[in-house]
Amino acid sequence: MDLRIFTEPQQGADYETLLRVARTAEELGTFSAFFRSDHYLRMGGAPGADPAAAVRAGLPGPTDAWITLAGLARDTSTIRLGTLMTAATFRLPGVLAIQVAQVDAMSGGRVEFGLGAGWFEEEHNAYGIPFPKERFGRLEEQLAIVTGLWNTKLGDTFDFAGRYYTLTDSPALPKPVQDRIPVLIGGKGPTRTPALAGRFADEFNLPFVSVEESAAQFGRVRAAVERAGRQPDELVYSNALVACVGRDDAEVARRAAAIGRDADELRANGLAGTPDEVVEAIGRYAEIGTRRVYLQILDLHDLDHLELIASRVAPQLG
Repeated sequence: MDLRIFTEPQQGADYETLLRVARTAEELGTFSAFFRSDHYLRMGGAPGADPAAAVRAGLPGPTDAWITLAGLARDTSTIRLGTLMTAATFRLPGVLAIQVAQVDAMSGGRVEFGLGAGWFEEEHNAYGIPFPKERFGRLEEQLAIVTGLWNTKLGDTFDFAGRYYTLTDSPALPKPVQDRIPVLIGGKGPTRTPALAGRFADEFNLPFVSVEESAAQFGRVRAAVERAGRQPDELVYSNALVACVGRDDAEVARRAAAIGRDADELRANGLAGTPDEVVEAIGRYAEIGTRRVYLQILDLHDLDHLELIASRVAPQLG
């Protein structure tokens, strides 16, 4: 089982905090990648009903996903870097293709690219970002454009005429360092999402769902991949789940309280408990085809949490 670190910096984390987490993950040698969300507004309740308290709870404020990854590309050396998921509403596809290719070059070819439709309307309103009603069609065109630009041969040009975007005589530059940047697609939609994965994905990810839901959606995706003329095992199937691991029940409870969650609820809906409990929970996902787990780490100052997972969970997973 491949373990990766997944962070949510919109909840309140500056670049230096993210860098400490990424470097710790890299130095431990257990985690294959550092991923982050792509959001500009804190989620969840804040202490009390005071709007000012809500603002303070999210201090120092959001960081941009691809600016962060550009910095990490230079400040780390081996760990892979990516997003779960870049919001298609935030960037034009041609600009996004340039940004991701540039960060891939800055990292020496360590970037992975998750792209989603965008869903959090409040953050769009908060920062003046248009929130179109039809987002899935835009996502489909963005995937076609970004991958089309990367795959265009040097010296050729790229054209695209869609409902939402038109590109004419694009030089399709710069090129990524990797021959193929891995593309991640995810979501619970029963029809259109699997079809997109069949066309474009190297990895299909499900965030915060049960083993049973995962098994059903993985089955739909595998069928869609076959309909697209590909082999289902070409894709990596992955889950993102909140992590809360402790050496004993008291430490589990302390870590749960630090992120405003209940330990029993986390045991039911995430990867929580002692190392042995978490290994058992991951094993249930492995049985239905999960090959990669993104551990959502919400307390980014608790670096001992990463060390515990690396020393007591990972070695049991083979």
